[in-house]
Amino acid sequence: MIETPLIRNRSHTTLQFRCFPELREYHWILALLSSLCFLSVLLGNSVLVYVIRRVQHLYSPMYFLICMLCVVDILVVTTILPNMLFTLLFNWNRISLVGCLIQMFFTHFLSSLESTLLLAMALDRYVAICKPLRYTDIMNLSMFLKMLFFTLLRSLSIMSTLVVLASSLWFCSSNSIQHCYCDHMALVSLACGSTEKNNAAGLAVIICFVGVDIPIIFFSYMKILKVVLRAAAGSEARLKAIHTCSTHLMVMMCFYLVGTISFLSHNLNLPLETGINTLMGVMYILIPATVNPIIYGVRTKEIRHGLQRLFKLREKKILTLKISPSGKGQA
Repeated sequence: MIETPLIRNRSHTTLQFRCFPELREYHWILALLSSLCFLSVLLGNSVLVYVIRRVQHLYSPMYFLICMLCVVDILVVTTILPNMLFTLLFNWNRISLVGCLIQMFFTHFLSSLESTLLLAMALDRYVAICKPLRYTDIMNLSMFLKMLFFTLLRSLSIMSTLVVLASSLWFCSSNSIQHCYCDHMALVSLACGSTEKNNAAGLAVIICFVGVDIPIIFFSYMKILKVVLRAAAGSEARLKAIHTCSTHLMVMMCFYLVGTISFLSHNLNLPLETGINTLMGVMYILIPATVNPIIYGVRTKEIRHGLQRLFKLREKKILTLKISPSGKGQA
């Protein structure tokens, strides 16, 4: 009788994930698909980073931004997927509250970095296409460092605030997170006291990143499309320009739309099933990280040519070593 109120007044120090419990018998299939996505993200983004680092004519702000985007994609997927795989395969679903807060910070911090990098890339393309004569003056080293500083400062300050507010909450009812990783609002929903500040902070994140970044990105690509269509000679060039811009916009809109719905489902009490919300939270991380190497790598002519050049150089070296292993031209 005396222990019950003590237990109720004690905040949980250990939490557990509820990762698609309704699909428990299909967890191995989900784990297999997640593993394939993980390998695809690691391979695709690593190859892209390698090519940009090795090919000298790719040393420009745009390709440095793509390189940073690839690194962010690798890190954010590595933050959530290994833990998620252990949960799906072995039901190792427990995490300490401190570990949960750390995972939450890095997940949302890296996702917000991706948003800001997409914004910076759209602005870079806008200057390169709409103001080509001033590109080298505007997108110089100083501007690149300013963009990098702004990217880190905005994400670090906002996401640190989310974590600090979440860490001050008292978790004494349930310790089951209805998610596959420590999502901000999934954790906040377990709190016993008032969460008005946390809800307000979550909405502020949406306004700051979605309300600011999306209009600027959309405006930039519309201006780019207008200039390219005006300059394009022939229907094939026009179709290519439309296809390129629309592909970039679709990937970005998918990233923002899925992330926004996932965030707002808790804040606004949207009638969204837990399994669907969990799936959207995972896809919001996995889809961009998986397709970005294709959109910004394989479909980019300069990177594709750089990759082909590296493979040809490697083939020449291997062939030279086979023909002349001792350097004496042996047949």
